[in-house]
Amino acid sequence: MRAAAWSIVGLGLAAPAVRRRLRLKPPVVLGAAASAPVALCVALPRSRGRDVAVSALQMWAYVAAYELPNDDPQRLRARVRMRYPVLADRVIGLGELPGLRLQRALGRPGRPLRAAEQVLVWCHWLWFLVPHGAVAWLLVRRRELFPSAAAIVYATFDLGVVFYWIVPTAPPWYAAQIGALGDEAVVRRMMLEHGEAFWGGAWTRLYDVLAGNPLAAMPSLHFATSVAAARQLALAGRGPGALGWAYAATLGIALVYLGEHYVIDLVAGFALTEAVRRAAPRVAPAAARASGAVQALERRAQA
Repeated sequence: MRAAAWSIVGLGLAAPAVRRRLRLKPPVVLGAAASAPVALCVALPRSRGRDVAVSALQMWAYVAAYELPNDDPQRLRARVRMRYPVLADRVIGLGELPGLRLQRALGRPGRPLRAAEQVLVWCHWLWFLVPHGAVAWLLVRRRELFPSAAAIVYATFDLGVVFYWIVPTAPPWYAAQIGALGDEAVVRRMMLEHGEAFWGGAWTRLYDVLAGNPLAAMPSLHFATSVAAARQLALAGRGPGALGWAYAATLGIALVYLGEHYVIDLVAGFALTEAVRRAAPRVAPAAARASGAVQALERRAQA
């Protein structure tokens, strides 16, 4: 059983990496990647190291699901939605996109970013670490909170990526780039401006690694997972909760001002987080039964 479980883990690691070369179908890639975390729970006894590895495998499967639609860029562009978030944000912004209004009022096109703008860019970049860092902190400092926190944060990732398949939606910088916001609407993507200035020649390679799917804006998982992390940190105390909420609020401002997301993307991200949090108690009995079944396999494999 352990040998079979390790084989499944290996397949789950390999499938997303070789999918283009072997032309693997999305169900094959996603099935293999999603099976790997469960298989690892059978292959190894429970430990903090295994918890970390299971979380990493879960995110490996998420990254595959996030990038797969963009394996056929032409087909993805043919399906992309642009109109509905623009209409929603113009209602929110009383006739003008809030992000565009902020950039026109505060931005300085053609000049280096100010310190506050650089802070917002770094807040955006640090998102790649923050939700996972929050879960890891709970694993080390408040282990009793870790299982539910990990389940809620990573469920937010997984449910959010479903929308990227069903309703691929363009962010404001992309819509402006192709003229979908009108001929005079120029949305600066400040992350690129600062990235090129700060990282120099390494920026192109770094950006290629991070930009797996440019048409995955609705809902904003940057904001959704940060809010989910903040709520879980708040359960550990006022200090961690305040830090988590301060980051989430700053990130929300950054995402809109930097041209990465519409306000409606953030609203949808918050709604997703709340839906996951409220559904958790109802799903818990079924999750406990599934966990019990995996634990039974683990005991047999380790016997």
